[in-house]
Amino acid sequence: QVQLVESGGGLVQAGGSLRLSCAASGSIFAIRDMAWYRQAPGKQRELVALISSGGSTNYLDSVKGRFAISRDNARNMVYLQMDSLKPEDTAIYYCYVDYLLTPINDYVSDWGQGTQVTVSS
Repeated sequence: QVQLVESGGGLVQAGGSLRLSCAASGSIFAIRDMAWYRQAPGKQRELVALISSGGSTNYLDSVKGRFAISRDNARNMVYLQMDSLKPEDTAIYYCYVDYLLTPINDYVSDWGQGTQVTVSS
């Protein structure tokens, strides 16, 4: 069984910074994509940033230049550095991981439990 544990959320003033972390633990053979999604009240969950196993990244347009995703493959961790935060960044942020349990299985995916990020104006 794989577990994803997030940390780093909290309350910050507009213009401030936060760093989210997500640790994947369990019997993981290999991780493909790692990503951060967010869901604000009354809105659909949206992809914020994704990083592939090769290090390629994709970002939501509204966070480009402010957020940076990175990963530590040796520790099965993914990070999201969030700078110049805005009130509209307020949401629950979820870690997402796409992985193999064994070399012969198909890829599966899992979500973290979510961490609240609140940006005050």
